[in-house]
Amino acid sequence: MRVTQSMLSNNMLRNLSNSYSKMGKLQDQITSGKKFTRPSDDPVSTVKGMSYRTDLNKAEQFTRNMLTVNSWLDTTDDALDQVGSALHRVKELVVQAANDTNTPEDRDKIKVEIEQIRLQLRDLANTKVADKYIFSGTKTHSPVFKEGENTINADINDKEVTIEVFDGITMKVNTNGDELFKDIDDFMKEVYDLLDSGATGEQITEALGMELNGGTIPGLNQLYEDVLSHRADVGARQNRVEMMTNRLSKHEINITKQMSENEDIDYAKAITEMVTSESIHQAALSVGAKIIQQTLVDFIR
Repeated sequence: MRVTQSMLSNNMLRNLSNSYSKMGKLQDQITSGKKFTRPSDDPVSTVKGMSYRTDLNKAEQFTRNMLTVNSWLDTTDDALDQVGSALHRVKELVVQAANDTNTPEDRDKIKVEIEQIRLQLRDLANTKVADKYIFSGTKTHSPVFKEGENTINADINDKEVTIEVFDGITMKVNTNGDELFKDIDDFMKEVYDLLDSGATGEQITEALGMELNGGTIPGLNQLYEDVLSHRADVGARQNRVEMMTNRLSKHEINITKQMSENEDIDYAKAITEMVTSESIHQAALSVGAKIIQQTLVDFIR
């Protein structure tokens, strides 16, 4: 086959064009830090990258959900701690009131403090996180005690409020307070009525451990145990949240690593290839200059 000058020139130009294209691709990779800049460069890796990003976005959302879970549980634990402290103070007052040496005026002072503690306990029952009541079940926009009413709100329920913290995994974030705070409020009313009726010290002492109002209202000791049980449940869930947070953190790190391996370039390798390509390109230009046939003008000189 006869090889003409035009064939040599066309081959040289084609090879130079391919060399420019390769260097341009390497330059794009080094500039962007990615193996590919368009889906058409590597469709398989593009699909994988989309999947990794979806998983990463979900992990970030679950992490934000964890912050909400922690907020609910921490607020609940703090509220129950204050309830326990208030009941402890009630016990001190009941023991003090049970002393028959108290004058009517002394018991009136105790009665006033009991009523104030009752109002404080109602405020704790209406504790909110953001704009949601945490002891009202799924009726998070309804308070446990409405202002001006002496009974628990009939609109609330004992259903669970759950938040998704991982794929297919939800956690209960609320504590059912309807029964607990109803018993506490009824107990406080009974104690107030005992003091108001001039009950004996023995009758007042019975309020500490015995059930009141015909056995329908738990005594103070039982109420205190109920509060501790609820706090223990909250504490167990807080421990689980901590473990789930660690799991999410590791999961997010793994996804980020896989996405980096799928998309990010090896800078050392890319720069080495770029330098090699430039050297080959320069050599091709040098050889090409010798291959191209001299023109008539070159002989005229």
